[in-house]
Amino acid sequence: MRILEGLKPEKVFEYFEAISAVPRGSGDTDKIRDYCVNFAAERGLKYVADDAGNVIIYKPSCLSNSTQPVILQGHLDMVWEKDDTSDINFETDGLELAVDGDYIHAKGTTLGGDDGIAVAMCLALLDSDNIRHPPLEILFTADEEVGMSGAEGLDASLLNGKRMINLDSEAEGFLWVSCAGGVRADIALDTQLEANAKTTFEITVSGLHGGHSGAEIHKGYANANKVMGRVLEKLMLKCDFNVCGINGGAMYNAITRECSCTVASDADICGAVCEISKNLADEYKTNAPDMVISAVSCPKAELIMSNESTKAVISLLNELPDGVIAMSGEIEGLVETSLNLGVLKTENDKVSFGFSVRSGKDNEREKLCGTLCEICKKNSCIIDFSSPYPAWEFKPDSPLREKMSAVYREMYGKEIEITAIHAGLECGIFCGKIEELDCVSLGPDMFDIHTPQERLSVSSCERVWNYLLRVLETI
Repeated sequence: MRILEGLKPEKVFEYFEAISAVPRGSGDTDKIRDYCVNFAAERGLKYVADDAGNVIIYKPSCLSNSTQPVILQGHLDMVWEKDDTSDINFETDGLELAVDGDYIHAKGTTLGGDDGIAVAMCLALLDSDNIRHPPLEILFTADEEVGMSGAEGLDASLLNGKRMINLDSEAEGFLWVSCAGGVRADIALDTQLEANAKTTFEITVSGLHGGHSGAEIHKGYANANKVMGRVLEKLMLKCDFNVCGINGGAMYNAITRECSCTVASDADICGAVCEISKNLADEYKTNAPDMVISAVSCPKAELIMSNESTKAVISLLNELPDGVIAMSGEIEGLVETSLNLGVLKTENDKVSFGFSVRSGKDNEREKLCGTLCEICKKNSCIIDFSSPYPAWEFKPDSPLREKMSAVYREMYGKEIEITAIHAGLECGIFCGKIEELDCVSLGPDMFDIHTPQERLSVSSCERVWNYLLRVLETI
């Protein structure tokens, strides 16, 4: 018996459970790509699998006289995050799904509702023969979560549609019509290593909420990497120590939940960290109420960073900005510019700081990148920018938006909310590739995305599915 059996819409959740058994992390989408290709081949549907990892599946009009195709789009990859209760090997194991009331979650891991629910809805449409819809061009893109390389590499001549519904949003009752652009920033600091003759300790910051660095950056959740910077800064005032290594986070677009730092010292590090933890508890009681800061002795490190390098790492970690930089002056409550220190890593004599930088205005994003460059210049480290993607700008004239608004009004007797989002969507890239593309984004309610607490509302999925079907029937 399937875990999601009996949930409605049945076909959607049948496919959601099926793809949840397929490993599909960012940068590791070959298996889910093959699943989609085999799905199309078994049903005799025309498809293209390109060199960028994307899959396009075409389905003729069904029970409809419409000849103008509609593009439905979602991404194949998901963010891999797990907590201490999970021993999953993401590269080989499927997710362990569970149902709790109206919500689906995965035990101890991210759920991959972002963007698995889009893939499931599209597969359900492709597998149907009794749903009225225009010709469909189903576009599954690769590696959206780590730079949108699939969308960037797409040959847009493979698509004929001029109307696109992106299914990568996470709140029912909204149509997204604009989003921020972004870029990855990688900073590398070289350190000097020397032999260690001191006791080694591991300092850990854990118990933080985490979250999506675009959709939830405005909530002010503490970043474990930045908290560790505060801990080490305070520790320097209490005793002498040398950093051995520091590591926190694995995804640029996930607010870091845990960070660890090994240090070498002849002092009572455990006692000092305990005192620092008590001092910081009140400061973080709102945005990290369950935070735990601890230190324990651990096996001796053979190499440590020099005194100068230790100070350089701690200084840079505290000087680098993180979180919301500016709010929009046009849309109340919308973050305009932000950055997230999602990856902190030590490899041999190099410490790397990985950021996701976002802004709804390209000039403000460039300004923030300039600030990072100045900090790097002052601290004698190297910065590299990669995987840029453009902002998706609001289009005043959108027949698709107007039609979908009218359908929502007809179905629910109220207006759908037209809004923008700070998170990055692939729509901006597609609008740059397809002339006169009319594009909107929608999706069902999801919460705590990019964390092991991620959950998807079953009832919201059903309502969004019914809304999508009605839209397809009328356009």
